[in-house]
Amino acid sequence: MANSDHDERGFFGEQAAAPIKRDPAPEKPHYLGHRDRLRERFSASGDALADYELLELLLFRLIPRADTKPVAKALLGRFGTLAEVLGAPASLLQETKGIGPAVALDLKIIAASARRMARGEISGREILSSWNLVLDYCRAAMAFEEREQFRILFLDKKNVLIADEVQQQGTVDHTPVYPREVIKRALELSATAIVLVHNHPSGDPTPSRADIDMTKTIIETAKPLGIAVHDHIIIGKKGFASMKGLLLI
Repeated sequence: MANSDHDERGFFGEQAAAPIKRDPAPEKPHYLGHRDRLRERFSASGDALADYELLELLLFRLIPRADTKPVAKALLGRFGTLAEVLGAPASLLQETKGIGPAVALDLKIIAASARRMARGEISGREILSSWNLVLDYCRAAMAFEEREQFRILFLDKKNVLIADEVQQQGTVDHTPVYPREVIKRALELSATAIVLVHNHPSGDPTPSRADIDMTKTIIETAKPLGIAVHDHIIIGKKGFASMKGLLLI
């Protein structure tokens, strides 16, 4: 009979336990701490953050597992400002590394929400006493469009906004405008005043000779029908021009 000191129980019992190999704890991505710090700064200071930092905050939710600072800076390097990033076409946004179709769409949703908020600021208000809000809304709605748009703000007798409509959309440097159609729509809405707005995709809001002549034709057509043209605003990427302010009408 075999010696019991050498059976399998004794053999295994006397062996030193092999150390258990454990994988090292995964290193926490460096950007997670940065996200927490940036959120804390936003909570404390809000609008004091730079454009790229606000854009980073937006991208945190859209790109959850990556360092978004390089992406935010690349977008601003390409388009210039946060407003221009949000106003850029989705196809151009996707040319930036890190921005796919889903993120581009989310940025456009944010831009649409911002426009809706700006429009809400002028709804139900007396337009002439809320002029800066009107300009903010028009810039948000039109400044970064790639093609010209001709927009009309229709007002009632108290100069409160009745409707806001894009009547025509043209090319990069021209929009056909038909004065009779402008007045026809004003009569349909029972508007007693209008504000004309269009954008210059080139970025320069300086009125052209054609812009001035067209505006004067609309004024002459509207006046006998009791419809006032308060202004014609031209929106550019970096600013705006008021024909009334420039004494052109």
